[in-house]
Amino acid sequence: MKIIIHGGFFSESSQSDEVKKQKQDSLKNIIKKSYEFLMSHDSMETVIYAVKLLEDDPLFNAGIGSQIQRDGKIRLSASLMDSEKNKFSGVINVEDIKNPILLAQYLRDEEDNVLSGEGAISYAKNKGFDYYSSETEERRNDYINNLKSSGVGTVGCVALDKNGNLAVATSTGGKGFELPGRVSDSATIAGNYVNKNCGVSCTGVGEDIVSGAVAAKIVTRVTDGFSIKDAFSKTFDELKEIDGFAGAIGIDRLGQMYCQESHPKVVYASFDGEELIVFE
Repeated sequence: MKIIIHGGFFSESSQSDEVKKQKQDSLKNIIKKSYEFLMSHDSMETVIYAVKLLEDDPLFNAGIGSQIQRDGKIRLSASLMDSEKNKFSGVINVEDIKNPILLAQYLRDEEDNVLSGEGAISYAKNKGFDYYSSETEERRNDYINNLKSSGVGTVGCVALDKNGNLAVATSTGGKGFELPGRVSDSATIAGNYVNKNCGVSCTGVGEDIVSGAVAAKIVTRVTDGFSIKDAFSKTFDELKEIDGFAGAIGIDRLGQMYCQESHPKVVYASFDGEELIVFE
């Protein structure tokens, strides 16, 4: 059993050592809880559990504490996929709910697995999701000052369970001050993808990740015989051609975990029951 999580990028220019320590401590706590959960649950249940914990932590740009768009509103996106059913589900630009990853979970049972905007909001209301404002004082101050530099945040998880099944989940509050209607990578296979060979969750600038088809490329290359390290390396080499800003975490079917970034530093942690690794 293996698990790896990420909490977006750490901007050394705009965030203090105190915030860095807070994020490290939070990731340690979340990944330990999530691994314990994985011991008695499958990979799909675990990635939902882990990402919900990340969404509930205002340190990260997903769920509580999400970025505010140009029109003053918060819109959230999230998606799920597993290797057992090979099924993708997600929501794009949903408003006024706390945990978009739980809404993506509901959509796994629907014929239409990805909903956006008003359709996603209506679906959430029909499923009994309570109204919730994800805004924090810090994000409101960022919005007032038009501070867009911190908007490379997303959270995600990849897990391998005891039965050898992989699952991925990714959630984001956007990049901040974007045009309403903008679609990020998080609810697409560019940012969140898995099959029986590998699972990958991405963070960074959504437009770059979509242009590089990052998650899908890495998973496809592992499927075609690349090692997970070589699949990451080749994909990120191609991303350099467009000066892409991205980071990704992954696990292959052999349990090998990997993280790579085009710009430092991806906020991530991994755990296999023995060795705990947290970003420095």
